[in-house]
Amino acid sequence: MNNEVLLQAQDVKQHFTVKKERGQKATLYAVDGVTLSIYKGETFGLVGESGCGKSTLGKTFLRLYPLTGGKIIFDGKDISRLRGRGLKEFRCKSQMIFQDPSSCLNPRRKISEILSEPFVIHGMLTGEERRRRILELCDMVGLSSQYLERYPHEMSGGQKQRVGIARALALNPQMIICDEPVSALDVSIQAQVINLLEDLQKQLSLTYLFISHNLSVVKHCCQRIGVMYLGKIVELAPADRIYQDARHPYTQALISAIPIIDDGSSEPVPPQIVLSGDLPSPTDPPVGCAFHTRCPHVMERCRRERPSLQEVEPEHFVSCFLYEQHP
Repeated sequence: MNNEVLLQAQDVKQHFTVKKERGQKATLYAVDGVTLSIYKGETFGLVGESGCGKSTLGKTFLRLYPLTGGKIIFDGKDISRLRGRGLKEFRCKSQMIFQDPSSCLNPRRKISEILSEPFVIHGMLTGEERRRRILELCDMVGLSSQYLERYPHEMSGGQKQRVGIARALALNPQMIICDEPVSALDVSIQAQVINLLEDLQKQLSLTYLFISHNLSVVKHCCQRIGVMYLGKIVELAPADRIYQDARHPYTQALISAIPIIDDGSSEPVPPQIVLSGDLPSPTDPPVGCAFHTRCPHVMERCRRERPSLQEVEPEHFVSCFLYEQHP
């Protein structure tokens, strides 16, 4: 894996003001101090429960939201406060594949118009050149050119997701944020789309941020994994280490929840770790460690102090006081 950093997040925060009952307002801490690096050419996985801030972090990296705090460095350039032309130029280098292909494609436009839109917005390619590029994109994602004159509702979910992938590739980006790109697809189609993404990565030297709640999919396609809980990274390590030697109690619970097929072997099946309680509200996060309300190893210190992300062994980072006490 290339050790050259493409994207670096430094204490990134994304807070929103939301309305509560009786017109009162509150702060929603969607992303609350994330620090990580993504290397060129790698697939970095981001996992966690629904509502933990995964998708918001991905959209923040694309600058779809203005940052509340922190800094984002992309290919050596600070993009945290980009506006106007500078932000438009950055969007050529980083694109997104959305979770639901049905909701991210304009139902009133033909596929040819949808794939033309990036070139129209950025004033790139015209006439026959644009047509050739669109046909090239269709070929890259395994989509027949006959679909160009169809509308999204005339296509299957897998075909629509291929259109979404083609649109993300249109401007030759360096990085693509894949926001649960297969969760809305049939299981039989998921493997095809994942294999397509892997082939495109090798062919075009792409970097992926792969957001998912499917730990089996992430294990298959990611080199490193970050585990999010309530807007924070609680563990970050190479994929094989996450699955074989998870350190954070939350990560251990996630890994134990992966379904295991009973093949009749004599090897004992590890018990599933069942967490008590629900995910706390991001508008009222707990004081101290965000996980202490559900942690089976909670200590008094956890209720008062917030642990930082510490390297417990090479390339393995954990945010937990257990490993400060027992390195």
